[in-house]
Amino acid sequence: MQMYPTMKKHNRNFSFVQTHNHLMDVLTDHKLASLGDSFINFAFSLALSEKKGMPEGKKVKGTLLAEALRRAGLREQLPSRMTSHILADAGEALIVYAWLQGHITLEETMAKLEENNDPVESLTLLLKKTKCRIKLS
Repeated sequence: MQMYPTMKKHNRNFSFVQTHNHLMDVLTDHKLASLGDSFINFAFSLALSEKKGMPEGKKVKGTLLAEALRRAGLREQLPSRMTSHILADAGEALIVYAWLQGHITLEETMAKLEENNDPVESLTLLLKKTKCRIKLS
């Protein structure tokens, strides 16, 4: 695992971030999902760049995030009959919410994504870590 020199939480309070009391509220927040899409693609690209030793820009496929959400045991937190796209959005929302609230750093996110050669497994571990850190019911 790559160690990063600044593994501390950010001190920034983002005025646009609503504090949620329930995990389902985070997972179904479409605006968080939109920002989360950019965040996870950025973190994934940085992690991949570190692995390859050169800049690389990649997008995380929604099907990978949806499968990771299932493996992380978060599918049960959502209503039935949800598409893979909506499940991927839920994963993106959770990850960026944890980062915005200061529960996980960009560096920790990158380290989790670099940890395993299987992107679904890496995303699963990241989702489990974020869920554990935000401690919502």
